[in-house]
Amino acid sequence: MGLSSCFFSFIRLLLWLSLFHLTLLAHFTSSVQPLCHDDERSSLLQFKESLIINKFASRDPSAYPKVVFWKADKDCCSWDGVTCSEVTGHLIELDLTSSYLYGPINSSSSLFHLVHIEWLSLGDNDFNGSKIPSAIKNLSRLSYLGLYNSSFSGQIPWEVLELSNLETLDLTFNFNLKLQKPSLRSLVEKLTHLKVLDLGHVNISSPIPNLRMFSMQFNPDLSGSLPEFEKKSPLKELRLPSTGFFGEIPYSIGNLNSLQILDMTNGSFWGSIPPSLGNLTKITILQLNLNGFSGSIPPSLGNLTKITFLHLRANGFSDSRSYSWMAKYSKLTSLMFTQSNLVGEFPSWVMSLTNLTLLYLSSNELNGTIPSQISNLTKLSLLALDGNQFQGPFPSALFDLENLQMIYLEGNNLSGTLDMDMLFYKLEIYNYFLSLQTIYNCSPVSMAILKFRNLGFLDWGPATLLSSHTSCGIKINWRT
Repeated sequence: MGLSSCFFSFIRLLLWLSLFHLTLLAHFTSSVQPLCHDDERSSLLQFKESLIINKFASRDPSAYPKVVFWKADKDCCSWDGVTCSEVTGHLIELDLTSSYLYGPINSSSSLFHLVHIEWLSLGDNDFNGSKIPSAIKNLSRLSYLGLYNSSFSGQIPWEVLELSNLETLDLTFNFNLKLQKPSLRSLVEKLTHLKVLDLGHVNISSPIPNLRMFSMQFNPDLSGSLPEFEKKSPLKELRLPSTGFFGEIPYSIGNLNSLQILDMTNGSFWGSIPPSLGNLTKITILQLNLNGFSGSIPPSLGNLTKITFLHLRANGFSDSRSYSWMAKYSKLTSLMFTQSNLVGEFPSWVMSLTNLTLLYLSSNELNGTIPSQISNLTKLSLLALDGNQFQGPFPSALFDLENLQMIYLEGNNLSGTLDMDMLFYKLEIYNYFLSLQTIYNCSPVSMAILKFRNLGFLDWGPATLLSSHTSCGIKINWRT
């Protein structure tokens, strides 16, 4: 038994020592990053030698020649701009942005031997009018490809469509680069993981052939500029709200004769609205809110007689007195002209828009009194006139708008006496003002005779309420 016991103890000791050795080995192995692979070091050095350093090749003030610090006797994973996998040692990121690189590049370049790379930026260099090499397809693991401002030219190759893992493609400021075949449609359909597509100043002459609807909405990191549009396009909807698209609307947008919806809300567009937009007579929804448009809105937009939604909020329009042609919009239900530099008295042409349900004229420089003719707008459910310079008494014509649900009048100079009994009688706000009835001993009003049964919100702004007259007449001093 003693011999057997010693034998088993010895075996346990060996097992313990083996386990301890394996643990130490695993720890040592994990703490040492693998050296870069010889073939990748060689490919990088060949790529370096294929180009020259030219300080005029990069525009960024912080540019410097990263590759001059690459030394053959050093681990390439430690080179400037190079990142390797901590597990395999393969090169997975190459950032040569703004590196003074100058010269042509083609499919024979050793760059395309780096098949494990996932992130590549060659932006802000000068590749001397080279075409994007078809060998780009070899880098099939790429999720990021940045070639912006690098003097590439010619047609973007079909092989880009084979980069199925691509999430970001930045080709901005390559002024001689074209996207024709493949088209923008092919790019979007094939690169299904794409989140950021930047084609600013790329010539997209065949953007969306045969598409009926093109929507990129709510992609704030997706940028680009509008292309020239071809004639006889079947496009009916172009939706680009809350994207990074920028620039001017091209005159050729007037070629989109089938267009019914144009939504460019919350973008970075600027310049004047082209008169050719008036050619789009099938438009029902036009939304250009929150951009940098300037100049006057062209009278040719008066041709858009089928329009139901016109939203132009927060632009830099001028010459606002000349919009009388908008009286033609007999089908308009929603007009948003907030913060649009409207000046003068309440626009008389608005009174012709008898189908309006939503009217936003907030934050302009409108003055004078709110006209009694506003009672023509019998379908109004929302009226926003806040942030102007209206004067005079509370507009009694509002009592006749039976569908009104929300009124915004704060930030004006209204004054006078408001008969609260009349207000209660006309507007269904009995419960809202119940405490005032108690304070001012107002007589109860029967809910059965209330005329404005839909009113849900009335914003007084910083009004001062003072008891003034009998029968619950309340003096209201409306001041900002």
